[in-house]
Amino acid sequence: MLNLSLLEGTFAVCRFPPSTALPHWAVGGKFFSITKTMDELSLVCPQESTPETLNCERNWRCLKVEGPLDFSLTGVLSSLTLPLAQAGISIFAISTYDTDYLLVKEDRLEQAVAILSRQGYRFIKQKQPSS
Repeated sequence: MLNLSLLEGTFAVCRFPPSTALPHWAVGGKFFSITKTMDELSLVCPQESTPETLNCERNWRCLKVEGPLDFSLTGVLSSLTLPLAQAGISIFAISTYDTDYLLVKEDRLEQAVAILSRQGYRFIKQKQPSS
């Protein structure tokens, strides 16, 4: 089974029209994600940097699948999301070249951790990046 870690802080998920310039406040902190499509500009960023007046989904916590994961691995996200879905826990998933991240609402975090622990996932202290 894979190891998971919990990123520090809370995150906001924001949506903008696709023509929006990337806001400077969105790219601070140790973790942020930017996705631009023909339909939208979607940002996940530290909640503390998000302007209060902005309409975003707030109070997300982020679980990291410790990687890197090989591209030949199959079913990683489904093995995480299925037991959470069965418990009625919504997620917001982000995949990168090396790994996957699952955002769950802060008020469901404890329940999500318990469910994934019962599924055999091991929660470890987040690795610090090397300088």
